[in-house]
Amino acid sequence: MSAASPLELGDGPPRLEAGRCGDCGGVTFPLRARCPACGGDLEGLLLPPRGTLWTWTTQGFEPPAPPYLPAGDADEFAPFAVGYVEFDGLLRVEGRLTEPEPARLRIGMPMEVIALERGDHVTFAFAPVDD
Repeated sequence: MSAASPLELGDGPPRLEAGRCGDCGGVTFPLRARCPACGGDLEGLLLPPRGTLWTWTTQGFEPPAPPYLPAGDADEFAPFAVGYVEFDGLLRVEGRLTEPEPARLRIGMPMEVIALERGDHVTFAFAPVDD
């Protein structure tokens, strides 16, 4: 994992790296040096590759850059979805959803972490799981 990315790309599916506090047991994302709850040291914790969509909304207007980077032509904005994905009761992580159609999203649906190339860097997004 690079210092600038919470995304772990190794053998197997992409995973996000969070941190677990050795003092209070709290879990935080992204991984940082100290626990925001008690100030204790955090150790890396790979989250499961799948979680559950907790809630979501759509972004219907182009946000300013940075941090938003258009995928293609800057004049061709396409609405996108953003949501919170819950990982086995550990915590919820906010991120972009790959499915922009509201009719195809539902609270409680399974989601998986994917690697998403944005310009010259790789970040994460959440994609619905097709079982």
